[in-house]
Parts: sequence; structure tokens; C-alpha cells
Amino acid sequence: MADRYAVIGNPISHSKSPWIHAQFACATGQDMDYGRLEAPPGGFARAVDEFRAQGGRGANVTLPFKQDAFRYATKRTERAQAAEAVNTLRFDGAEVLGDNTDGVGLLRDLTVNAGRAVEGRRVLLMGAGGAAQGVVAPLLEAKPARLVIANRTAGKARALARRFPGAVGGGYEDVADAEFDILINATSAGLAGEAPPLATNAFARGAIAYEMVYGRDTPFLAMARDCKAETRDGMGMLVEQAAESFLVWRGLRPPTGPVLAALRGG
Repeated sequence: MADRYAVIGNPISHSKSPWIHAQFACATGQDMDYGRLEAPPGGFARAVDEFRAQGGRGANVTLPFKQDAFRYATKRTERAQAAEAVNTLRFDGAEVLGDNTDGVGLLRDLTVNAGRAVEGRRVLLMGAGGAAQGVVAPLLEAKPARLVIANRTAGKARALARRFPGAVGGGYEDVADAEFDILINATSAGLAGEAPPLATNAFARGAIAYEMVYGRDTPFLAMARDCKAETRDGMGMLVEQAAESFLVWRGLRPPTGPVLAALRGG
């Protein structure tokens, strides 16, 4: 009988994770069944309990339940502790391991797939919510020359930066005269058809603009193109964080190139 896994969120019908993990399982010879599980608001723990009782071995967790998953875990990795959010659960009997693979997914897509070094670069991270929280520590570990967190509510950016020595935070007005080599949009503005209130001079010569939203051409990406920056959406991050989750569950990392190429239509 195949080992059962699922992605848990609300809504969840749009998720590409089942297809991605099916490709990973086929490529590595793993006997897995991976589905979607929509939990109602306030019903995350009950939904996971039922999934475990039915033989579930692990789960990915997406919006809006990453903090619920953090609380549900009985043991957490260092990167989950740093993010204060969990997107990967592994069930080992009574123990529930909570991990966060978002940061490593972003870094692998930037440095391996896009061929962009973070070390020594000036990095701007826009947003201070759950998406941003999961990537601050990995970005700092990559040794940028500077990591600035900007948010419409400056206090939230400053509060997030205080958790991570080496980062600084503030409002967009605080970076009005600064240039960056890597600009990462971790806000939900793109889903609403909006761009972060960013000055066009923020894009240094040869900059790359990274949009965590995938599958759509957001105003941020359009703005970056107008400023002659390279652009990249979050599809690679999605695939790479999934591969890291697969490693947590199965002990081996699947090849990601063919899956990403297929999703991009290549």
C-alpha cells in the first residue's frame, strides 16, 4: 500500500503539489500517494489528526495554516524555529516533526536555477508576513552585503528584523534612495493586481526581481522589466521547497529540473 501524504490549506484545489510530488515519486521509485486536504478555518488540528489516523505519513502546509502547523508540531527544526512557521510535517509515531523548507527553496532557485549569487549582494525583501519570515534566516546565511526588510507598516518590518541579527527593517520611505541587486517580493500585492510602493531607482544595474507569486505576470514584475531588471516568478521556489520536503520525508532529494521545465512549458 502506498504511503500517504497531502498538502493542507484553504483553499487548496489550485495546488500543483500533488502533480509535483507524483513526478518526484516516479523519478525516484517511491511508492507514494499524495493528495489535497482542505481544512476548515479553525479546523487544522482536527484535519491533521484524522489524516494521521488514516495512515498519513506527512504533509505540506500552505496558507493559512503555517502557524497552526508550528504549534501542532512536537519537535521543530532550527529553520522552523527561526521562521516561527511550518510548511512540512513528518509523522513518526507520536512525534510530529515540523520543518520549514521555504527558505532553502528560494535560495536554491536563486543560486542554482537562476545562477545568482547572494553573497556580497544588496538584498531587499518586501513584506513582513509568513512568506517573508520563512526566508530571512536562509538569506542571511548566504552572506549578503546587506539585507533590508521593507513593509508598508514599517513597525512590522522592524520587528521582524530584530529577530535576525544582520537584517534591518523599515518602511518603503526608508529605502527610497537605496539600490539593490536582488529584490524579493514576499507580499500578496501581486494577487491583488498591485505593486509594492517601490521607487524605480531601487533596481541596481543588472538587478534581479524575484516574485514569490507564481503563474501570473504581476505589476512588480512589469515594473522590474521597465527598469531593465531580470525577472523571475516563484515557480522554481515552489518546486525546490517541495523537493526539500520530499527529502525530509523520504531521505533523498528528487531531480527538480525536469519538473520545473514541464511546469514552465519547456
